[in-house]
Amino acid sequence: MDHMSPRLRAFLSEPIGEKDVAWVDGVSRELAINLCTKGFNKAYTLLGQFLLMHKNEAEFQKWLICCCGATECEAWESSNCLKEWCSCFL
Repeated sequence: MDHMSPRLRAFLSEPIGEKDVAWVDGVSRELAINLCTKGFNKAYTLLGQFLLMHKNEAEFQKWLICCCGATECEAWESSNCLKEWCSCFL
């Protein structure tokens, strides 16, 4: 876990529960607003989208960029965060 950002480490330290989507590593304030507008206000709803895409990181990143206005960096960090969470908890 040495290579992880503090935000990613905090996200992975416990189950998702009712965390807001802004807790997901890589989700900026602006991206969180865009996601909430589209109905993804909780981290678990964003995780659900990731799982519906069969944990395909490239597809999920493309969706975040095209449909939600994420930058490439935000999309990569977010998909990595959810992938790591799945590795820890699923």
